[in-house]
Amino acid sequence: MRFTVLCVGKMKEKYLLEACDEYIKRLSRFAKTDIIEIADEKIPDKASEKQENQIKERESAAVLAKIPSGSFVVALCIEGGMMSSEKLAQTIEKVAMQYSHIVFLIGGSLGLSDSVKRRADLQLSFSPMTFPHRIMRVILLEQIYRACKINANEAYHK
Repeated sequence: MRFTVLCVGKMKEKYLLEACDEYIKRLSRFAKTDIIEIADEKIPDKASEKQENQIKERESAAVLAKIPSGSFVVALCIEGGMMSSEKLAQTIEKVAMQYSHIVFLIGGSLGLSDSVKRRADLQLSFSPMTFPHRIMRVILLEQIYRACKINANEAYHK
């Protein structure tokens, strides 16, 4: 199994990079895990809705170009369905029967375009709240790791 987290925006905060590295290291027992960063665009102060949509479309085009063919794509978006950690584990296990590569998409400050959401095989929401996309990366990696532990019937703190 292989996981890729494809995200808009570069991680700059050392403590978040260390957290991501720790979960990638833990995940290495179960799967190869990569993070691919796509450059985010600067959003002008007082950007119009049209300008924001254009920026989101350009970022999303770069995201779509990086999705490996033959992979199962999960878009993280507020409109997606929510699931428990156990349900995520079941979903990963089921998807792994057909696909060897699962790609998770995290948008930038403006989110993902509708075209990216349509491309996704699954839309997933972690909460109706909005989280900073850099922190969401850590949360996602932790949940993937938790799912792998659940699927391996290994204990994990609750």
